[in-house]
Amino acid sequence: MSPAPASARTLTVNSLNPKVMALADHFGGAIARRAQCMQEELEKDPGSYPFNEIIYCNLSNPHSLGQQPNKFFRKVLALCDYPHLLYWSETNSIFSSDAIARAREILDLIPGRATGGYSHCQGTEGLRNTIAVGIASRDGFPCYAEDIFLTDGAAPPVHMVMHLLIRGEKDGILCPVPSHFLYTSSMVLCGATLVPYYLNESGGWSVSISDLKKHLDAARSEGITVRGLVVVNPGNPTGQVLVGENQCEIVEFCRSENLVLLADEVYQENVYTDEKKFNSFKKIARSMGYGEGDISLISFHLVSNGYYGECGRRGGYMEVTGFNSEVRKQVYKVASLSACSNISGQILVSLAMNPPKVGDESYTFYQEERGRIILSLSQCAEAMVQTFNSFEGMTCSKAEGAMFVFPSVRLPKKAIAAAEARNTKPDVFYALRLLESTGIVVLPGSVFGQVPGTWHFRCTILQPEEKVQLFIYRFKAFHEAFMGEFHDQKSILLYL
Repeated sequence: MSPAPASARTLTVNSLNPKVMALADHFGGAIARRAQCMQEELEKDPGSYPFNEIIYCNLSNPHSLGQQPNKFFRKVLALCDYPHLLYWSETNSIFSSDAIARAREILDLIPGRATGGYSHCQGTEGLRNTIAVGIASRDGFPCYAEDIFLTDGAAPPVHMVMHLLIRGEKDGILCPVPSHFLYTSSMVLCGATLVPYYLNESGGWSVSISDLKKHLDAARSEGITVRGLVVVNPGNPTGQVLVGENQCEIVEFCRSENLVLLADEVYQENVYTDEKKFNSFKKIARSMGYGEGDISLISFHLVSNGYYGECGRRGGYMEVTGFNSEVRKQVYKVASLSACSNISGQILVSLAMNPPKVGDESYTFYQEERGRIILSLSQCAEAMVQTFNSFEGMTCSKAEGAMFVFPSVRLPKKAIAAAEARNTKPDVFYALRLLESTGIVVLPGSVFGQVPGTWHFRCTILQPEEKVQLFIYRFKAFHEAFMGEFHDQKSILLYL
């Protein structure tokens, strides 16, 4: 049967939802696709490029880059997914006693003791109780299971919140620039107006309250009702950790301006500096004396990110506080549309918030395992920062947390002109040349948004130690050659 003519086809690009068409088809995807093609070419013909492998620094996907999964987590998951193991005599010699005990406890909480079944749409109640206890222990303030919604990673709860907050194009959300495109994309799909505010790079990528106020007032003057404020801490792509004083200012700002505070805290376990530590916004708000009736706050956390690296398990939660009972009913209604999040992800979140404790058989090894991963990430970040700061025209802020460095480089005007001649943004041009010359894959800053007239790129710190020096060698050779090729006497600042 011959295909129907194009004019007779039911669905065309022009008939798609215009909000879908408005989503940015960012160059990060194009670079990733090019890298994948090059990988396939290298597999077929190892001599096709002046390098023998692709070094992926574009995605925060730890396990795919060689990081080993947490053994305690995987042991408990294995026992929960195949509970017959609990009755085998060999199990006691293979699995630790606390992993066995934890698996039994978790199975008792799951309906039918079956990880393949549905749970409550908000998540298994017993697991939410465990998570609430973990949050209370972290913050030093009460947390309640009814405030916890277990989710399949970060995207579903962010989309859910946007659907709850956004009524039309005259509603807006204050969103940091740069930030992960999940938030901006979700706003586009909901028809919201993005109200950007710019992180202060010279101040360690801090949040400037005066800048927030300026952009809030400008949006309101244009008839936009700003409903909420997104804050990412530790930062993605910037890698900063906010200080407590800045967090207090943000809480006070949201309270005084009647904004919902949307706290992305998915990298809370990854902090690499002794000068700072992670504090949740809920802890900050409660420490300031603000309770349920004073500020509306939604916090997000995952096991995909942070040192766990369980990206494929899609486990996460959002904690919803400061909403009245009628609003909470609507949150529950929207959550119920997805039946429930996956059970393995729910289990992992409960384990992350209630890891082995002093006296447990797995405690010592768990702490050593975690320590090795955090140390490796910290050392990789430090090596990259030192390297970038040694390059001509390049500077890089210290990576305080998360999984990224975000360097800046002064590119010659000839390089800018070459990019424009190819109808390509300068950061994309640089990233593509880097890929073609070295096999190193990074994400251009234009993917995350940036101050107009500046450019950036994000580089992950997930490379294993044995590949860090190779990364440095390749990048150094490329940058020196690139700067030599496009050298001129005057250059402009290009943030990468």
